[in-house]
Amino acid sequence: QVQLVESGGGLVQPGGSLRLSCAASGFILEDYAIGWFRQAPGKEREGVSCISRVNGNTYYADSVKGRFTISRDNAKNAVSLLINNLKPEDTALYYCATDTLKSPDPAWSRVCYLVTNEYDYWGQGTQVTVSS
Repeated sequence: QVQLVESGGGLVQPGGSLRLSCAASGFILEDYAIGWFRQAPGKEREGVSCISRVNGNTYYADSVKGRFTISRDNAKNAVSLLINNLKPEDTALYYCATDTLKSPDPAWSRVCYLVTNEYDYWGQGTQVTVSS
């Protein structure tokens, strides 16, 4: 069964850090592009970061550049998102997702997109709350 499971969320104070993890079962994450998204109450789901299948090219939303770092841990079949200098506006449910349809194609293997409809498998999310 194909499954993505996020972990690592929690309640942190502004300025704190968290490392979110996305673990996969039923398929190999390094074979696909991976994206991290978040959704705050009353807002649309937005892409925050992604990593391409080949070369590990990374992309970040402007709002998180310099604070978020996406990386692969192929030995664990996982992708992590390190979040530093957390702000109250980072409060959201964070999801990871895989693009198993386009990223295997060599023409698309070196890029990824912060757009929800580019991804076909999603985890259930992990809550990040930033509050003093």
